[in-house]
Amino acid sequence: MRWHQPLAAAVVLTALTTTLTASATPLQYGGACSQHATLLGFSDALDKTTYDGQPVAGLSALNVTGPHSAVALVDNVATTPARVFDLKVNSKPTSVQVDGMTILRRPDGTPYNGGDFDGEGLVVERGDRTILATSEREPSIRRFRLSDGKQIGQLPVPARFRVAPAGEATSNATFESLAVSRDGLSLYAGMEGPLASDGTDAGNRSRNRIIRYFGLPGHDYRPVAQYAYQPDPGLALVELASASPTELVSMERTFTPGVGNTIRVFTVSLRRAADVTKVASLADAPTSVFLQKKLLFDLVDCPPSGAVAKQPQPNPLLDNVEALALGGYLPGGRRQLYLMSDDNNGATQITRFYSLAVNLA
Repeated sequence: MRWHQPLAAAVVLTALTTTLTASATPLQYGGACSQHATLLGFSDALDKTTYDGQPVAGLSALNVTGPHSAVALVDNVATTPARVFDLKVNSKPTSVQVDGMTILRRPDGTPYNGGDFDGEGLVVERGDRTILATSEREPSIRRFRLSDGKQIGQLPVPARFRVAPAGEATSNATFESLAVSRDGLSLYAGMEGPLASDGTDAGNRSRNRIIRYFGLPGHDYRPVAQYAYQPDPGLALVELASASPTELVSMERTFTPGVGNTIRVFTVSLRRAADVTKVASLADAPTSVFLQKKLLFDLVDCPPSGAVAKQPQPNPLLDNVEALALGGYLPGGRRQLYLMSDDNNGATQITRFYSLAVNLA
């Protein structure tokens, strides 16, 4: 989701070096964000840069593809072509750089752009030859070849999830996230906001749905279940990752002008998850149908670590974080977690890459 903003802390436990640019490498410091999460570092090296004539901006989804590689999806603007960037990433010291780009094309070979593609969720399928990318405009989940960027398929979307008047969804609040299970058999498409019939409760908590698809990587997937998810008051669901067959990781976010961003990351249990596909309105459903979640960390509690903000933030480390991806295992059983902020191509926002270690146990 594109947030239209005006143009206008914790004890440091461990010192780490973070690479920001080739010309300047100031010392940055990581440390505890919570008892479950540690900031390893961050990098602003991609901020306001270009690659092969295209801005490296609006990065809204991230998928780790190897120990030091990832793919990022652009949240499209105006006439710029829809695209994904190949990234080289490193955790400690934290660094990131663009290593390639693929333009995403319609079946006729012409590039998608901001007029018909609003990229928000990303899954790189097994073999790294195809990707699935959501657009929250309709919404849609399309499959593209990475060799030439051409669309070669599309997954079905239940009718009620389409934007009104075709369905019950609100524009710019549909498929903001897409996650895949380790075996590739399950996909999870998360709604950023509620369907009209589900709405928001008296405590300003929206009643969202997550669609689970089942199928084979590179082949057909079909919707098999829907789960109810409730963000914290005033926050929106912006990202999902699959941690295990029984656990997801979610990220929630909001922005308050003059104050800044709130970014919270949770673990979400799928144990005994209720299928709410046939529930007409979550407003009438018992609270027990909603997925159970537990706060992993709030980014505001991470040490600022030398970060500089371009607009008011409760912690200068914060920005419009929209992308989250789980990496491999780290010493002690912790998991690598990467975050990325979407600068909305704006002068007062930053494209920032974060590296964290989290304990999901």
